[in-house]
Amino acid sequence: MRILGIDPGVATIGFGIIDADRQKNTLIRYGVISTPAGLPLSHRLRQIYADMQELIETFRPDEVAVEELFFTNNVTTGISVAHGRGVILLAAEQLGIPIFEYTPMQVKQAVAGYGKAEKKQVMLMTQRLLNMTQIPRPDDAADALAIAICHARAATSLLNRERIFDPKRYDTR
Repeated sequence: MRILGIDPGVATIGFGIIDADRQKNTLIRYGVISTPAGLPLSHRLRQIYADMQELIETFRPDEVAVEELFFTNNVTTGISVAHGRGVILLAAEQLGIPIFEYTPMQVKQAVAGYGKAEKKQVMLMTQRLLNMTQIPRPDDAADALAIAICHARAATSLLNRERIFDPKRYDTR
């Protein structure tokens, strides 16, 4: 199964693509989508949407895993990230790719074995689990890979394979 992990944002969106099976996760590609500062939000959102469509069409993931928003202090930044996250979800939905969402604590638990793990621990475990020679950079891309690994661990479980989201069940046309 090919998984596209996404760390949402507006200025920088991390992505990580892995192939997952029960025994092994294989790194395919990772990086970031960036939008230029100074552009109106609507232009940045349009660019994120177009780049997400291109990423999905190029790599043909079976499923998309996106981090749920978590913000405590800076609500303004959280709202802006929520706009970007909405566009990301829309792009995947319109292309018919099942979407799964995970909290930061779920991602840390799945990758590092502890829901309150430090960022460095998660990055080191991501490196190890994907047999990478270096810690993935930038941080947004590393986070996206961790999200993909989290979903791989959940999705390749026999218990979870039976509850896979079927987008046809929700088609209201």
